[in-house]
Amino acid sequence: MKTKSVYQLSARQILLLAFATALIAIGATALLFNLGRFWQAKGDSNHAFAEQAPPEISNPSAVTDEQNNIEVYKAIAPGVAFINTTSYQQDMWGDIEEGRGNGSGSVIDTNGDILTNYHVIEGATKLTVSFGGDKAYPATVVGGDPDTDLAVIKIDPPPGLTVVPLGDSDKLVVGQKVLAIGNPFGLDRTLTTGVISGLQRPIRSKPMPGAPNGRPIDAAIQTDASINPGNSGGPLLDKYGKMIGINSQILGPSGGSVGVGFAIPVSIAKRVIPQLLQYGEVMRPKLGANLISVESLISQGYRLPVQSGLIIRNVVPGSTASNAGLRGLSQDSTGSVALGDVITSIDGEKMNDLDDLYRFLDKRQIGDTVRIELIRDGKSTTLPVKLLGSSNRVGSSTTRRTQ
Repeated sequence: MKTKSVYQLSARQILLLAFATALIAIGATALLFNLGRFWQAKGDSNHAFAEQAPPEISNPSAVTDEQNNIEVYKAIAPGVAFINTTSYQQDMWGDIEEGRGNGSGSVIDTNGDILTNYHVIEGATKLTVSFGGDKAYPATVVGGDPDTDLAVIKIDPPPGLTVVPLGDSDKLVVGQKVLAIGNPFGLDRTLTTGVISGLQRPIRSKPMPGAPNGRPIDAAIQTDASINPGNSGGPLLDKYGKMIGINSQILGPSGGSVGVGFAIPVSIAKRVIPQLLQYGEVMRPKLGANLISVESLISQGYRLPVQSGLIIRNVVPGSTASNAGLRGLSQDSTGSVALGDVITSIDGEKMNDLDDLYRFLDKRQIGDTVRIELIRDGKSTTLPVKLLGSSNRVGSSTTRRTQ
C-alpha cells in the first residue's frame, strides 16, 4: 500500500475535517472597519474610575469583623442594582413567549452607568433597574463583551446615586476576607461573606455560535462567599468596600451555591469598560484565520510533520493573516490537499491550541507587530505580522469568531 506524504491530507480526510470544524467565509468588508476606530481605548483610558474607599467605612483593624460587615453593607448596598430583564421569542407554533430574568450590577459612575455580566442582559428586549425600593428605572445597553462576560447598561441617574469604587485585583491573596452583595433568587440586595478560596482559576465565558466551548477567562477569583442565581453581575468586595471582582459563575450540581463561586477580576473590567463606553464593544486583534490544533488531528490518527501547533485551514480576505501572506490548505489538480502554514509560536509563546492564541491576543493591541514562527513546506520560518482587528457586535446570532 502506498504511503501518503506526511505533508499531505487526502481529499477524504479533508472532507472529514470539514465536518469537524465548519468553514468560515467572511467577506473582507465585514472585517475591515475604519482603522482609526480600531486604536482602542486601553486600561489607562480617560474614563475616571472611583477608587477611594467610602469614608463611612472605618479602618477594618479598628473595629470588629461584624462592624466592618455592617459598615461595608451600608456604604455599598445603595449602589448595587437589581436588574430585571424581559425577552420575547417565537415558539414553533408562531406564538410569542415572554421570558423574565434578573441579576445584579454595580453603579460605576455618576452618569448612571452600571457594570454587570453579559449573560444577565443577553437577548433582553427590556431592562429595568431598581435600588431597593418600588421605583424602577428603564435602562439601555451601552455595550457588552461576551468574551469576558461583562456589560455596561445605563439609566438616567437619579439624585444621590451611590458609586461602587473599584479596587485592585492584582494584589489579592488566598484567605483574604470578601463580601458579596447581590439579588439571589430575587431577594433584594443580600449580603454574604467569605474568603478568597483560590486565585488564577481558569473559567470560560458563555458559549456562543462559532465558539462552542466559550473563550477562556484567566485569573478568575474563587470564593466561598455564597453566590446563587441572581448574584450574577454583582460586586465582590474587599473589607474596605472596594469592588475586586464581578460575581459570575458557580460550580454546583444543583445550580445553587456549594461554596465554590467565581468572580471576574476587576482588573479585566478596568480594561473592558472604557471600550464598552466608547464603542459599545471590545476591539481585539484578530488573525483572521480558521485554525485547527495539530494535537487534535494527531489524536484522530492524522500524520503530520509537527507534533504541536495550529494548522491554518483558510484565511479571511483582507485580514491580518491574509495581509501577512499566511497560507491555508490547498488542493492540486490530482485532488490531493496539502498543508499550508502551521503556526508553532508567536513572539516565542507556544501555540498548542486555540486557548493559547486567545490568551496571547488578549495581551496585544490592534496595530502591534508580532513575529509568527511557523512551518512552511517543511521548513521553519518567521514572519513579522501587524495585527488588525474585527468586530464582535453583541446581540448578533450569526457572529462567528475566527482568530
